[in-house]
Amino acid sequence: MLKHTIKLFSTIIIVLFFQSHGNAQKNNQLKTIIVDAGHGGEDYGATGDYSTSLKSKEKDITLAISLKLVSILKEKFPELNIIPTRTTDIYQTVTQKANIANENKGDLFLCIHADYGPTQTERKQVGTETVKRYKISYSGTKKNRKKISTAYYVDEPKYIYYRKPLLRNGTSVWIFAAHKTSEKLKAIMLESGHDESNYQIESTSDSSNIDQINFSTPEGKSIAQVYAKRYQEKSDLLARLVNNEVEKTNRPALGVNQRQVGIWVLQATKMPSILIETGFINNPEDEIYLNSESGQTELANSIAQAVLNYKELLEKKVN
Repeated sequence: MLKHTIKLFSTIIIVLFFQSHGNAQKNNQLKTIIVDAGHGGEDYGATGDYSTSLKSKEKDITLAISLKLVSILKEKFPELNIIPTRTTDIYQTVTQKANIANENKGDLFLCIHADYGPTQTERKQVGTETVKRYKISYSGTKKNRKKISTAYYVDEPKYIYYRKPLLRNGTSVWIFAAHKTSEKLKAIMLESGHDESNYQIESTSDSSNIDQINFSTPEGKSIAQVYAKRYQEKSDLLARLVNNEVEKTNRPALGVNQRQVGIWVLQATKMPSILIETGFINNPEDEIYLNSESGQTELANSIAQAVLNYKELLEKKVN
């Protein structure tokens, strides 16, 4: 069984290798770009939940930015096929999203999300309230002993509980690769004493059974190497170009970050793929920015400009 498995993976690797080299020039030409608005429908994604938040839902923000990005890309690249995974508030599993990208033979996959950083719950006194209490005493002895409950009233502090807003903000870009997180983003993760392992990059209510590749096995390492050869370098290039464009807006750019777990949709798309965490929905400054027309347009323009830069670099490489 083991020999059969290794032989199967070896065959896949050889086929992919020759496909990669045989179609090198073709792969350097963009024809189709997939734009994915994260979450949707019953899957709200992250929500603004601090005391003075706008109560935003990630699914709404990602859709608004994605629609603007699709429009800008169509204007910049009339010769390309720009395909959104959704244009309305519908629910899609991550498997469905990946299938849309793969079935349309996408050359780039741009996944739009909004982030949520770790925060703490605090309480605030908002006055006092009168509470009825009872004092218990006894009278009599032995069989005649009786329990006496005497009511009395006390004033006790009244509290409300709320989430603190995240102090830091910014945009980060993620690719499917070896696990690596920028120091800027680590600082946000650790802001409230949360370690990196507890940080959830992409949450989903998808309950489908998704198989995860074990990259510590020989077969898993081979798959990772093939992926790196075919898609990772281009994904990393595009991610860095997006990060550079974000920096030009004077918005905090949190760098290019890598994960092998937590971003399944990037793993399942057979093309260079990036996930943009546009901002932190539980940071007041970011939440206002992400809900504003100007903020959404600025982010969409930054991503589109990065795609243009990426396309020019590919064409320059071919020529």
